[in-house]
Amino acid sequence: MTEITEKPVYGYTADKEALVKRLHRIEGQVRGIEKMVVDDRYCIEILTQVGAVTTALESLGFQILDQHVNHCVTGALASGDEDAAREKTAELLEAVHRFAKTK
Repeated sequence: MTEITEKPVYGYTADKEALVKRLHRIEGQVRGIEKMVVDDRYCIEILTQVGAVTTALESLGFQILDQHVNHCVTGALASGDEDAAREKTAELLEAVHRFAKTK
């Protein structure tokens, strides 16, 4: 008998297509920065684009963090499973600390 395993559903799953499109735009921005360096563009112009990419990634990160809180953490808390709630709360705090260190 073949066992069928369900694919996990995360907070971002509903917006996955839009997130992938955003990531492709960010990837294009990074490639643009690479071309700027290759083409010997002025430092400030490059730094401006680096700032734009950084902002785009931070925005994406906040969106995923928000979805994590509203789906994964909320689900664990609502389940009544204290161990799951503790685990998701600890994960959230670790993620916030990691995310805050990037600033």
